[in-house]
Amino acid sequence: MLIRLIAAFKLLKSALLLAVGMGAFHLLHKDLAVVLEHWVALLGLDPGNRHITRALQKAAVITPDKIKSFGVVSFIYAGLFLTEGIGLWLMKRWAEWFSVIMTTSLIPFEVYEIYRHPSAIKVLVLLLNIAVVGYLVYRIRTEPQGRK
Repeated sequence: MLIRLIAAFKLLKSALLLAVGMGAFHLLHKDLAVVLEHWVALLGLDPGNRHITRALQKAAVITPDKIKSFGVVSFIYAGLFLTEGIGLWLMKRWAEWFSVIMTTSLIPFEVYEIYRHPSAIKVLVLLLNIAVVGYLVYRIRTEPQGRK
């Protein structure tokens, strides 16, 4: 059933965001540039590459407060996706509404991000999210109201 696939996708996003949040807090009291330099060397990447150099320069100026905020926001979104995923898995009507509202509210940010830095993956994610919203709205309008 498609609703379970959407639920699994929401649960996967929740798990990934939990990992990102834990990673952010793990990096909280470390020099992020040094950690990235270590990973660049470990992966055998060229530290002289302009993209690598730019990433290292940006990492050098990230403050602990920004890392902490990033971790907190990751946990908040993980909780929201977890709520959506569990509710959808249990086939709850409120979860369908919740997913429609949450997913629709993020679409303007996705469009803005595509405008700023276009990529095929971002367009694909946007189209996927629009399809999920369309499917859920269709289900809400056509399925019987008996589910809670």
